[in-house]
Order: sequence, then structure tokens, then C-alpha cells
Amino acid sequence: MNWLLPYPLLSAALLGLWLLLNQTVSAGHVVLGSVLAVLASWAMAALRPEKAKIRHPGAILRLAGLVLIDILRSNIAVGWIILRSRKPGGHAGFLAIPLELRNRHGLAILSIIITSTPGTIWVSYDPAKGILLLHVLDLVDEAAWTRLIKDRYERRLMEIFE
Repeated sequence: MNWLLPYPLLSAALLGLWLLLNQTVSAGHVVLGSVLAVLASWAMAALRPEKAKIRHPGAILRLAGLVLIDILRSNIAVGWIILRSRKPGGHAGFLAIPLELRNRHGLAILSIIITSTPGTIWVSYDPAKGILLLHVLDLVDEAAWTRLIKDRYERRLMEIFE
């Protein structure tokens, strides 16, 4: 059965999304969605991605809560910056942060967290040196940003993946 559905959760999620997007559960859409889901699962198997090994699943919920709070705070801060009508780029800048995290899944999640938080963008990552280049809209205190990324996100991601 593993050869038919190498990623059953992916297939189920894709079928569900297909049916939701088409807003119907007709037989034709179920069959077409199933075929597309199985083909996508086979394509994913052909890529042979490394499976993630999660050590502490409970830490995921704590991290998700922190990320949601930080995104809310950041939305308010960016809105305040826009409403103050200061010159664009007044305190914007780039910041290089040395990371200890080397797990590719952890780095991918960190990039998603940083990029989904308004006011910050993941610019690049040098895997040889472990240096993350980050752009911050309101870069007043570089040490505070470094502590935030390392203590709030990197430490928890290392707890989850390493």
C-alpha cells in the first residue's frame, strides 16, 4: 500500500483542499481530486525528501503560540510606523545573526516564522558559516533582535528538531 500512497496525509489534504476549492462533493470531483492527490504524492516520493524527526511535539504548540503573539505585536508595530508617517527606511537595516541551528526542517520553519512576521524578511543564509542575514523594518537595537531570534525561535526549534 505504501507504493500507492507514499504520503497518505498529503494525499488526503490535497483531496480535501480540491473539494473545498470546488465547493462540491460530486463523484467527478472526488475522482479527479483523488487522481491529482495520488499523482502529487508520487511526485513527492520521487523527490525523496528527508523525513523530519520531531523530538518534542509539545514544544510545537508553545512555539506556535509565541509566533502568533509575535505576529500580532508586529502587525501593531508596523501599523504604528506607517501611521506615524516617518520617512520610509528611517531605521531599516540588515542584521547578520549567527545560528547554531543546522537542521534543514528547523531552518525552513525559522524562515517561515521570520518572513510571516511583518517588518522582517529572511534575506539569505550561509550554511557554511551558519549566518542568517535578516532585514528589519525598525532596526533600533541589533542585540535585542539577535536575542529575540536566538532565544525565542532558534532555541525552541532546536528543542523540536535536534
